[in-house]
Amino acid sequence: VLDPSVMASRQVPLCSLASHCLWLLGVVLLMDVSARPANHSSTRERVAIREQNEILPPDHLNGVKLEMDGHLNKDFHQEVFLGKDMDGFEEDAEPRRSRRKLMVIFSKVDVNTDRKISAKEMQRWIMEKTAEHFQEAIKENRVHFRAVDPDGDGRVSWDEYKVKFLASKGHSEREVADAIRNNAELKVDEETQEVLENLKDRWYQADNPPADLLLTEDEFLSFLHPEHSRGMLKFMVKEIIRDLDQDGNKQLSLPEFISLPVGTVENQQGQDIDDSWVRDRKKEFEELIDSNHDGIVTPEELEKYMDPMNEYNALNEAKQMIAIADENQNHHLEPEEVLKYSEFFTGSKLMDYARNVHEEF
Repeated sequence: VLDPSVMASRQVPLCSLASHCLWLLGVVLLMDVSARPANHSSTRERVAIREQNEILPPDHLNGVKLEMDGHLNKDFHQEVFLGKDMDGFEEDAEPRRSRRKLMVIFSKVDVNTDRKISAKEMQRWIMEKTAEHFQEAIKENRVHFRAVDPDGDGRVSWDEYKVKFLASKGHSEREVADAIRNNAELKVDEETQEVLENLKDRWYQADNPPADLLLTEDEFLSFLHPEHSRGMLKFMVKEIIRDLDQDGNKQLSLPEFISLPVGTVENQQGQDIDDSWVRDRKKEFEELIDSNHDGIVTPEELEKYMDPMNEYNALNEAKQMIAIADENQNHHLEPEEVLKYSEFFTGSKLMDYARNVHEEF
């Protein structure tokens, strides 16, 4: 029989343990409650980001060689080879299925079915995929236009757009609308004000004559996607040259084009990235953009280079894409070469290309 004093001494720790467990449970519940506003906040942030993406011109334009900030589009070759159908080539995609899909694309490019892709066949394919991206942009634009045209009259004023833009930045839509209606001063930070001024310049450019500062759905498409409007493409080129031109002569020299973005290289990896930046841009400048090879890129040369519907550019790109994978130097692409260089064409490295090529084809 246990001594009552021993039993009492054992109950004390048990009671203490129970109290401790209750305290821990309370802390966990409090932490959960205090964490919830953060989750709501992140949801609000995601909504705000989605709204901004709907009404802001994108920095990246599919099938265009340069980004809006003047950086090279690293995904360009994949975009003009795959078009909008880029599913199935993700890193975690099943390799055999990806190989089969790549060979299906090969068959579509190979119009004369001689199991070789010529420069002309690749040029036709690039033009087709570029047009596909444009059709996708038109479809998205309908949705985005409705988001900024609340009254549905088919025209959007600069003030209407400004209200939606500032609302996506966290301002009260009603307060902004009232301030604009009453010609009151809007309190926005310096960065937002600068973005607004750039957007207004772009809005003016997208507004076809006679100018009324009201954009139709087609004009709004030009505002969001300047690459498919002759006038807006010129404006886009002018903006890029303005950002890169260091001596103010409205042209670009090689040193200006390959000049590194502001930043400090801290390690070897950073140095390698910088070296790659300079090497890639130098190659692009000398081989493709500077068409007369005089060491200077004019606005006209840059516009031709950036025009996604330029057939001559598409032919040059086709030749360059073939040259990268053309191991037997016959100026054509064959199934084995496309599979071997799959990372260049699709962004995915598909292994065992030689062993599987005939089966997949």
